[in-house]
Amino acid sequence: MTNSPFSHAPQQPDVPDSRLDELVRVVAQLRAPGGCPWDAEQTHASLVQYLIEESYELVEALESGTRDDIIEELGDVLYQVLFHADLAAHTPGEDFDIEVVAERMTAKMVGRHPHVFGEAVAHTADDVVAVWDDLKAVEKPGRTSVLDGIPQGMPALALADKVIGRAQKVGVLDKDAIETIPMQTEDELGGLLLAIVASAKARGLDAERALRSTLRDLQSEIREAETSARDQ
Repeated sequence: MTNSPFSHAPQQPDVPDSRLDELVRVVAQLRAPGGCPWDAEQTHASLVQYLIEESYELVEALESGTRDDIIEELGDVLYQVLFHADLAAHTPGEDFDIEVVAERMTAKMVGRHPHVFGEAVAHTADDVVAVWDDLKAVEKPGRTSVLDGIPQGMPALALADKVIGRAQKVGVLDKDAIETIPMQTEDELGGLLLAIVASAKARGLDAERALRSTLRDLQSEIREAETSARDQ
């Protein structure tokens, strides 16, 4: 593996550091021998709870925070990424660092945007989505369902948004047919969702569990429709 900022070797004195380089070096020093005992004990699995927590805090900052809040929470999420990369750089069998991650992501973004970096044509956002779908079919040939790749651990509402989109894509749900609840703004939607959850709570019902159960049924319906289409 090529030398990277994650190795514990000293920096070349004649190479000026960017602020990002400095942070990378701080992470490495904290995890190196003689650094922080807590940092040295962490694993990918033990850090998951912090990644989730920091991600939610970033969402909150983006939705209602100040400029300083956004900077701080972006930094916290960035730190989690750098921490995982440094951990991998010193874990036998993983042996990659942040440079490898960046290289892979650059290649992925360039490849996913042939309408920018290549000769494909996409004039609208819908055109771009169609290009992405074609590319994903080539990149992930083992996927047999539009549901493949959706993390089932997502919060129920976010999962519902994903699954509904895939259901519409295969014709299980008609987009126009389900636009029956009158609402014009997210404020109206929020009030409606709150009323539903409050009503469920008053009756001793678990809204999150109920939505997940319904989504499992919908996903089964999607897979059955895909199987039927393949058989035909």
